[in-house]
Amino acid sequence: MVPPPDNDAPAALGRPTLRTVADDTGLSVSTVSRALRRPADSNATAALVHRAAQRLGYLPDPVAASLRTRRSGVIGMVAHSLTDIVQAIIYEQVDQVAVASGFDVLVAATKDDPAAQRDRVNLLVSRRVDGLIIADAHRDAAYADWVATLGVPYVLVMRNAPGHPAMVCDDEAGGRLVGEHLIAQGHRELALLTGPDYSAVSFDRARGFRAALADHGLAVSEQLTEFGGLHTASGQAGMERLLGRSREFTAVFCCGNDFAAFGAVSALQTAGLAPGQDVAVVGFNDVAAATPLGLTTVSSPQAELGELAARALLGAIEGVPPVGVVREPTLVVRASSSTPLAQMRSSR
Repeated sequence: MVPPPDNDAPAALGRPTLRTVADDTGLSVSTVSRALRRPADSNATAALVHRAAQRLGYLPDPVAASLRTRRSGVIGMVAHSLTDIVQAIIYEQVDQVAVASGFDVLVAATKDDPAAQRDRVNLLVSRRVDGLIIADAHRDAAYADWVATLGVPYVLVMRNAPGHPAMVCDDEAGGRLVGEHLIAQGHRELALLTGPDYSAVSFDRARGFRAALADHGLAVSEQLTEFGGLHTASGQAGMERLLGRSREFTAVFCCGNDFAAFGAVSALQTAGLAPGQDVAVVGFNDVAAATPLGLTTVSSPQAELGELAARALLGAIEGVPPVGVVREPTLVVRASSSTPLAQMRSSR
């Protein structure tokens, strides 16, 4: 059998190797290797080694390293869409943590299609990724259950599935925050624009919202419940359908996300209704555009979840079983729901 290439071996064709850097710095090859896996400013040894590597023109040999460690130095992330700002934020944090730890990230989008989910995961596994971050899990857990059979370390992020380690926001608590806020503002006729039912995120937010209402002897009627989806267009269409059935509601919770809420706001304005004055509107996630648009929303720690997922996966690759983490959301009240109902009515 031909032995694997070794970047510790003497330089071929003048290419600097770890041994070249070690001889230049007077350090051992193993010390040089460890130092190069750390940021240059982490300690004096790392700084010395990085300076020498740059001066000598040393570049790591990922193929040789992979053969020695039986790792690719790559992790995979599967998202439902990278045009979704929340998933993009999570990916950026995953990439930042991974790169700082010497890993690259391959990302694939599935549009929540079950066939695409399996195709993309199989593709990533065929590229010998060292682990997977699943950001598009479905509530029934069938997809996550299948991932667990592949023998590759994995964690879920943003969406949970029963029996699997996930880094998530407490979405049910977020829905409760919205319900309690709108009730405290005096609202009794409340509408709900739902997100996709296969997502635990949307399902749990709606469940928390309904539970808060039930605590006060209230409920969202079927007539005032409509699919709002995850996009501005779907939120707008959902609100148009609601308005076509009733104009009796005084508040609406768009539990899919803020973009569905932006669409709902557009539909209300087209119908001659002023958000925050005629109908209170609340979204979820607190994306950047929510602030200038005055949208009340629930802030979820997206960047932190991405960091937690990346660190948990890197630990799993090293043999540390990942443990799920739940972070608490925060209600951010802005103009779209800050006026109490009694004041809204008196100003009409």
